[in-house]
Formats: sequence, structure tokens, C-alpha cells
Amino acid sequence: MEGDECSFPPDSSDDHSLRGSVASSATLSRAQDVLIYLFGDSAVHLTLEGLGTVTVQELGRNVREALHTPESVQDVFAFWLCSPLLELQLKTRHQPYKLCRQWHDLLYRFTEASEEDISQDEPCLQYRRSVFYPKSKELQIQEEGVLRLLYEEARSNILTGRYPCDPEHWTSLGALSIALDEGTSLDSQQFTTTIREKKLSSYLPAHVTMGSGGLFSTLRGKSSRQVGLEQNLFKEYSKICTSAGSSPEPTQLLHQYLNTCHTLPYYGCAFFFGEIDKPAQGILQRGKRKAVNIGICLEGVYVMDVKEKHVLLGLRFSELSWDHSYPEEEGDSHILWLEFDGDEDGTPVNKLLKIYSKQAELMSGFIEFCVELKSASEGAAAAEMDGEVSLSQQPGGQEERSKNGRGGRRGMLHRQGSVVCSRVQSLNTISYVDDGKEIKRLKPKRAASFFARQASAVSYSAVQTESLEQG
Repeated sequence: MEGDECSFPPDSSDDHSLRGSVASSATLSRAQDVLIYLFGDSAVHLTLEGLGTVTVQELGRNVREALHTPESVQDVFAFWLCSPLLELQLKTRHQPYKLCRQWHDLLYRFTEASEEDISQDEPCLQYRRSVFYPKSKELQIQEEGVLRLLYEEARSNILTGRYPCDPEHWTSLGALSIALDEGTSLDSQQFTTTIREKKLSSYLPAHVTMGSGGLFSTLRGKSSRQVGLEQNLFKEYSKICTSAGSSPEPTQLLHQYLNTCHTLPYYGCAFFFGEIDKPAQGILQRGKRKAVNIGICLEGVYVMDVKEKHVLLGLRFSELSWDHSYPEEEGDSHILWLEFDGDEDGTPVNKLLKIYSKQAELMSGFIEFCVELKSASEGAAAAEMDGEVSLSQQPGGQEERSKNGRGGRRGMLHRQGSVVCSRVQSLNTISYVDDGKEIKRLKPKRAASFFARQASAVSYSAVQTESLEQG
């Protein structure tokens, strides 16, 4: 998330110790050690004076100097405060030391973590891709060091399942990683030896290499599954070797890896944590929730199943309206509302998805910021082509936002078999129609008796409700 999109609580008392990757000291004016973590199990070690007042902008200059990257790519990366409980992208004016001192307050405000988990949580300072850097500019980068940093981050997100992808994607990406690590001259036997020394989990997502179906079936099928995965990897690796040649430039393979990742719509997202209602499957199974990751980037919003590693809902900003609500009573949840178009038995309806999360306010502000930023960039690009066209007349401008905002007709979603595509039918949403006079919620007609099931297909009737949040 973007640190500037929330109002951080005031600084805490002086007895808080500095946590995570920034070393603590009683005298902050002296030279102190700072560790800036990178993806790929590496870090930048800096020694800085005046640690308490050092800004992200100053840290950036020091890190770029240590990594020998040019100033021209300073917008590619940002500093993040990260832990398993919360991730914050910082602005250039932020002072990481002060935010570290407020970390526990931030966790209480934006997470559901227990007091024990909060007391033990420590953030680290990471240097990684900025959410606001356009993908179109990324492939124009030629510096190998910069591409390596982007590659390591993308690879980590693929292997951990944060970026859901189909077999053709993770096979291609795994083969490219092998080519980058080992070169393009391995024969079949060398390839197999290398894979088994480093393990498949170094190149394929963990949920793919682990499999499913219980302990017995896993043990029984592990060998045959691994052989199949190795064979598929080698086929893809052979294709890469044929097309790239015996000694391709690393930048060529790095560009190819990143270009494949760009086909995933949620590449480069900031991720938030939340829950959604599970579809009711009976009286005893009502009220259960499912853990989801919510990815937000310059293109749209993506809701992903944490366990199944696939997309539940993907919406571009032109396809959705959104809002958030605060708890009205003790025990209630913060809610992010996503509204989009769907249908019920052929009837066009508006659908509402409730996402329960203490980060709902952050997500709402972040979406608004991304929409405004995208509108401004599209308007500027169009103005360069036609100086007489104003920003408000562009597709991403105010006129389009009004057209596609609340109450507007957005693009229809279509279900496909890919893990990248939306699974609207598996969501527990609220469906309603707005006829211009009143909002009517759609509910299925029920038989007179609970035990008397109608043999005909379920039909829908409009039922007026006072509140869409009820029921």
C-alpha cells in the first residue's frame, strides 16, 4: 500500500525501540548501520549519520550509489516497510526511523493481529518495485542490474503464489530462470542433475511442487509428478535455448521473463489482506468467510483466493465502482464495497462484493489515487498528441469516471478456465437493479414450504430493501 494514503498515528513515546532492519541507538546523531533488504536474499549495508531524520529520498541516493544504478531509474523502485502482517510503500518525504517507532500502532489500526503477534512483529526496510511505475516503461530499461532486481522480485511472487499463473506461464518462467542461472547449454542429463540438486521449488511455485490430495497420495505420486514437471521444464528450456542461441545476453532473458509476467494483470500490485463471505451451501454453513489477497495497481483491482491460488474477481477501474464503510457497532467490520455488472438468469443486475478488512480505508484511498494518477497520465499522453484536447475529455478523465462511476454501465465479466480469469459464480455477492426510481434487490422465489422444493429452475423477483448491507 502507499504510505501517503493513510493518516499515520502520531509518534509514540520515546521508550519504543527501533525495530527491524534499522539499527537502534541512544544517540541517533552518530553514524549508525542500516540494512536495506532486496529480493533474492541480499541486502545493502549502509552507514548513515542522523538516522532519526533521514528521509526516503536521501536513502534512495545512497542505495543507488551502492548498487551502481543510474539516477535515471530512480522512479522504478520505492522503499517499503514490510512484515508478514503489513506492507507499506513509503513516500520520498517519509522518515523510516519514525515509522518504525509507530509500527505497533499501525498494526493495531490496520490489522486483525493479536496483541502477542503484534508485540513480536518486526518490520524490515525493503527496496523494491514501485506500484506506480508503468509496465510499458519497464521493458525500455537496459541496465542489467536494474532488470535483475525486478526479476528477483517477480520470481519471488511467482514462486510464493502471490501471482497466480497457469501451467504454461510457470513452466516458461521456470525454464527462463534455469537459463539465467545455469546458461543455455545444458543437455538432458545435466539439466536433470541441476534440477534435482537445487530442487523444483527453486523454479516452480510451491503449491505446484507440493501437490494436493493428502499425505498418502502425495508420497505415492511425488516421484511421477516430479518427473513430469522436469520433462515439461526441459521441453520449454530447449525451446528457449533454440531461440536464444548458445550464449544469449542476460538482458534478453530478463526482458523475456518480465514480458511474460506482464501478461498477468496483477503484476506490480500492492497487496492487502481481507476476507469475503463464502457462498451458503446449507443452513449449517452460513456465515463462513474465505481469506483473500486484494491486489491494486494502476490498472484495476484483483481479488485472489489465498488457498486455491487463483483469481476470484478482476476488475479494471472502468468496470467498477467502490466505497468503504466503517463499523457501526462494536464487533462489526470495516468493509470495502466493490460494485460491478453481472446478470441473473439473463437479467442485467448490479453486483456488490463485500470485502471485510481493517485495511478497507487504505484500499479505498489507494484506488482513488490510482484512478486519478492513471487519468492524469492518460490525459498528458493524449495532450501531447493533440494540444487542443483537454484532460477532462480523455478516456480516463472526469467525464469517463462519471460515465463509469456509481450507477454507470460497465463492461461485463466473462468466466474462463484460466486461474487469471474471474470466477464470479463462486462469489457470494448482493445482486440488485436500479430502475431509476428505487433500488431493488433480487432474491430467488422460494417454495411455500422449506421441504417442498420447486422442480422448475430458480427464477428471480425484485424485492425492495431498505439497506443493501442487510440480509
